[in-house]
Amino acid sequence: MNRIISLDKAGFGYISGKSLIRMFFLGALFLLAFISAYGADNPSEKEKTSLDIRAYLEAGDKGAIYPNKIQLEMLRSIVPAERFQPAPSIINRNYWDKFGASELGKKYLKEALNAVETEPEVPISDEIYRRANKEGNRKIYKPRYYRTMDRLEHFILAECITNNAKFLPQIETYIRAIMDMKSWVHPNHDDSENTVLEGKRVTIDLGARKFGLVLALADELLEDKLSAGLRKEISEQLQWRITDSYLKSAREDDPESNKWIRSTSNWNSVCTSGTLFTILTTSEDREKRIAAIGSAINSMDYYLSGFGEDGYCSEGTGYWNYGFGHYLYLAEILYDYTDGNIDLFTFDNPEKLQKVANFPENYQIHPGLYAPFSDGVTRVKKGGDNFAYIMAAKYYGAKKPENFVSDEAVQSLIVWSDIEKYTQQDQDYSPLPPVTYFDDYGIVISRGQQRIPLSIAIKAGHNAENHNHSDVGSYVIAYGDDIVSGDIGAPSYIAGAFSEDNPARSSWGHPVPKINGKLQSNGKEFRGEILSTSFTATSDKLTMNIEPAYEVPQIKKLTRSVENTKSGDGSISIEDHIQASAPVSFGMAIMTLSEYEIVDPNTIILNENGQKLKVSITGSGGKLKIQDEKVPVEHLREGGPAFRIGIDFTRPVTEGTIKLQYEPVKN
Repeated sequence: MNRIISLDKAGFGYISGKSLIRMFFLGALFLLAFISAYGADNPSEKEKTSLDIRAYLEAGDKGAIYPNKIQLEMLRSIVPAERFQPAPSIINRNYWDKFGASELGKKYLKEALNAVETEPEVPISDEIYRRANKEGNRKIYKPRYYRTMDRLEHFILAECITNNAKFLPQIETYIRAIMDMKSWVHPNHDDSENTVLEGKRVTIDLGARKFGLVLALADELLEDKLSAGLRKEISEQLQWRITDSYLKSAREDDPESNKWIRSTSNWNSVCTSGTLFTILTTSEDREKRIAAIGSAINSMDYYLSGFGEDGYCSEGTGYWNYGFGHYLYLAEILYDYTDGNIDLFTFDNPEKLQKVANFPENYQIHPGLYAPFSDGVTRVKKGGDNFAYIMAAKYYGAKKPENFVSDEAVQSLIVWSDIEKYTQQDQDYSPLPPVTYFDDYGIVISRGQQRIPLSIAIKAGHNAENHNHSDVGSYVIAYGDDIVSGDIGAPSYIAGAFSEDNPARSSWGHPVPKINGKLQSNGKEFRGEILSTSFTATSDKLTMNIEPAYEVPQIKKLTRSVENTKSGDGSISIEDHIQASAPVSFGMAIMTLSEYEIVDPNTIILNENGQKLKVSITGSGGKLKIQDEKVPVEHLREGGPAFRIGIDFTRPVTEGTIKLQYEPVKN
């Protein structure tokens, strides 16, 4: 998206000499008044210099989001006097005729026409809001909530394309319906007392920032097509629901709301990008725009710290697309608005951002297959929005997606004019490397090289990651295109899904040890550490220390060793070794969503879509027993049911080893 200043067609008639002199004289007076009024504080009157983000961050107050005086001064020479223009308004027919003729424009218009008779689905009753809040039930609220935003976006762009007033009645109806909502936040993001619904506080969440963004987009693009009264109401609502709420939180005037401003998760980038869009496009107060930009830069320092220096995203590929996509949209906003003088595409660490942008490609076990660590998914749905992939291809040379699937109108307006440069229909297959090591977070992906590859992804990590699971030492084993054993992924987002005690989120529901009946503890200090690695053409090996993940004082040593043997049909071994100062109960587990058969006390057969793996179980230090049970979680994002096959010593041990050997079953 480029900042565009359009000149509409105008006719020039005869101008007399006296009139010309008068116009020149008045123009000179205006220029002198302008210079006097704005002086050196007006960035257009002095040379702009690019912001050194590293110096900007170093000048800030430790832990503060709202910029201090030094930071504000660094921004004043950069931020324009005028508001941000995300795209030309409806009066620029050249722009909108071209957009309407594009495939993306045709899609928006078609979908808008199909929905033009549909009434808004908000406000939703207080009863349903409270029920959704109490039950964690997203289905009774979220779809209606987001469909309303999506349709309004379509109507706005369709009206800009057609310019025939066909969509204006519905646009006004939808805007008024949104402004009639007591709360713009999703009920799951209100507190248990529903204080946002009750009007006791204002906060911005993933949905509220979108409502604000869409109303700001309507006001900016449609201009006088909307009535003066409606535009005034929009301005007032955006002021208190978005601008004031954000700046109060940044100043610590309202520390309980908008805590995401210091988050390292997708919430920060998503909420910040939508909030900043609203403030920059609607606020006439330049100082507030400067403060909002400064706050956003400080906030993004927190967000980017959530990625490993190796580019690893603990939230997984789905949240990488959502969170990093909105970060890149924020970067585009600020780059365009300041004529390139604020560059979040490099921030203060271009090497790290390059790695973050290429994370999905490097994280694959096999093409299109990922480890579902934390709340990640095994596959990214085709047909889902992929803005982050487009922007990563554009700015970081990442692999081009086959096409562009839009999610939000503001993002579509960035890429529509040159989308073909960053998509590629006929993809050239590039083999993945035999092994990828994210050494900061301690993630190893060892890819089998057989005709049907046998591969493993295993993590050290820590137990305070974004969308955290207690999963230090967790792994997944893939045979061909199917995951057969290991991490079962996340529980679906219903009431109790984010509880540390949820069996699919605690270490009980992961293929990791259980010691003296205790599971892994939560916190960044409860971590794993990779002690050694060896990657060769025929074998990948690693050993990690997972003792720090447990609060069991008797543990003297607890290691997990892995080997992926790549010769022949391949085999993968997982070996846990414990030493303790006193006898402790000890066991590990096989987790699976596959069919399985316990053949005997030392053999299990796993079967996923006809692909079979034999698991041979051996131990030293005591006798082993096997006990399988269904994971008591009804709704898993990867399907289900899932099973935990516990493998435990029958008696406490002071030293012991349990080894699992996975190998293909030949037909």
